[in-house]
Amino acid sequence: MKIDLHTHGKLSKKAEFTLDGFREHVLQAKEIGLSGFALTEHFNTTNFEFIYDTLDAHYSYMNDYYDVEGLRVFPGMEVDIQEVGHILLIGKRQDMKEINEFLVPYRAKESFIPFDSLLAFVRPYHVLKIGAHPFRESKGLAHLDKGRLKQLDALDLNATDLYHQGLKMRMELVIFANELQLPVVAGSDTHHSLQFGSVYNDLREEVSTIQELKDVIMRNAYDIEISPCLKEKVKAARLVKKTLKKSLSV
Repeated sequence: MKIDLHTHGKLSKKAEFTLDGFREHVLQAKEIGLSGFALTEHFNTTNFEFIYDTLDAHYSYMNDYYDVEGLRVFPGMEVDIQEVGHILLIGKRQDMKEINEFLVPYRAKESFIPFDSLLAFVRPYHVLKIGAHPFRESKGLAHLDKGRLKQLDALDLNATDLYHQGLKMRMELVIFANELQLPVVAGSDTHHSLQFGSVYNDLREEVSTIQELKDVIMRNAYDIEISPCLKEKVKAARLVKKTLKKSLSV
């Protein structure tokens, strides 16, 4: 089962979520051979709640995923923390809605939630906690104390960072993750559908629940695949995204 664990359903935080735009993402993901992805939209994006209201209205939700034209979409979000950095949370639909409601007072940049407070709040929930793009220059997590980072479940090998920093970054991330005794998982960080397939996780088992997904990761029963066309995919997606954002003023 091929799954991407870091994706976005729209071009930017200011853009509106549309069903047509989401379907374009799904069709592209299916075309390049993905079985599913985690929809980890920014927690402070415009009308976050509308995203899941729209999915609820148009697609069936079973186990812990939406069945979107045969592709499994697991609910999630990407959360900014006060110390600088992003945390990906992937979990059950209701859990994501409740966590999002709790985070409403923390949406503004000057009010981002502290790392330890976020981890403490989500602890009772059965969510997968991934440190997003740990080595990103402006939004990385590697500056945090390693003891604190060990509260996470995994670290994100991010296609956008591979594009900017090169494949050597993967080895640096693996070494860092080994020090924390955490697995590394792949996420494309897709905002435009052209970026799908740049990196993904090839699971050796089918998963339909968060527990199954977590178990596969903890048992290292997967391989990370990096497309030989990663640079072309990310560059094309970035160029189209930039052009569309200008034309749409988002």
